[in-house]
Amino acid sequence: MFEKLTLVGIGLIGSSIARAGKLKGPAKTIAITTRKAATLEEARSLGLGDIYTLDAAEAVEGADLVILCTPVGVYADVMQQIRGQLAPGAILSDVGSVKGQVMKALEPLMPQGVHFIPGHPIAGTEHSGPSAGFPDLFVGRWCVLTPKPEVDPVAVDRLVSFWGALGSNVEVMDAAHHDLVLAITSHVPHLIAYNIVGTADELGEVTSSEVMKFSAGGFRDFTRIAASDPTMWRDVFLSNKDAVLEMLGTFNEDLSKLTRAMRRGDGEALFEHFTRTRAIRRGIVEIGQDSAAPDFGRLQTNAPKKS
Repeated sequence: MFEKLTLVGIGLIGSSIARAGKLKGPAKTIAITTRKAATLEEARSLGLGDIYTLDAAEAVEGADLVILCTPVGVYADVMQQIRGQLAPGAILSDVGSVKGQVMKALEPLMPQGVHFIPGHPIAGTEHSGPSAGFPDLFVGRWCVLTPKPEVDPVAVDRLVSFWGALGSNVEVMDAAHHDLVLAITSHVPHLIAYNIVGTADELGEVTSSEVMKFSAGGFRDFTRIAASDPTMWRDVFLSNKDAVLEMLGTFNEDLSKLTRAMRRGDGEALFEHFTRTRAIRRGIVEIGQDSAAPDFGRLQTNAPKKS
C-alpha cells in the first residue's frame, strides 16, 4: 500500500493505472498532474484521482510513488520541475517502452534517497487520452522493471507488488536487454506498420478510397497500430534507435531471403518459413498473450450483417 501515488501525465496508461488503482486499492490517494488544463479537467470529470493540479512539483509533494506517464522525450524537463519536491524514500518510476535512454537522462537528476525503478507495462491500445484507459488493461500482461543492481530491493519488491495488484505479471531485467527485446516485439512492428500504411497512401495507381474500402485483415491490422500516438512513437524511435536499427538489419536480411525464394520459385523455403512463424503465433496464444477466437477476439460491432 502506498500512501500517495502521483501520476505525471494521464493518457491511456496513466488513466488505466488510475482506474485500476481506484478499484484495487494499491494507493490511498491518487494525485494527477498534466501540462494541459483541458486534459486535467477531463481526468477530473472522469473521477480518475483525488488531487488535480497543473503544478507537477505540487503534485509530487509527499508522494511515496511517482510514475511518469508522459512521452519519454519530455522526461528530463519533467524531472527538472519535480526533483526538488521528491521525498527521500520515494519511488520514481515510469511507463515508457524505452529504458536505457531514460536511465541515462534521469539518473544525473535523481535526488539523494529517491529510489529510481524504471518500468514498462507491456499493454496498450491504439487509443490515447484520459478517456481511453480501462482498469483491466494490465490484467495478465507483463510489466518489466529495470532497476540498477544497487537499488534497494525492498523498494523493488514494493513496486513489484504494486503492479501485481493491478493484475500484471512482473519481470525484472537489465535495461539494455529490455530495449533489445522490445525493439523486435514492439518497436520494429510499429515502424513497419507506419511504413506500409504510408506506402499504400503514396501509390499512384490506387486511390485512398480503394485502400480503405478493400482493406483485408492484414492491412486493417497494420492501420490499427499505425494509429498509435505519433508523439510517443517519435520519441521511442529516437530514444531506442541503436536497438531498432540492429533489429531492422536482421529483418532486412530475412526479407532478402524471402525475396530470393520468391524469385527462384522456391516454394519449400517459403513454406518452411511460414510454418515456423505460425508456430510462434500459436505460442503467443498458448501463454495467454492473445486470443485464438476468430478475428483475434475483437468485437466487430460495425461489421455488416450476414444475409
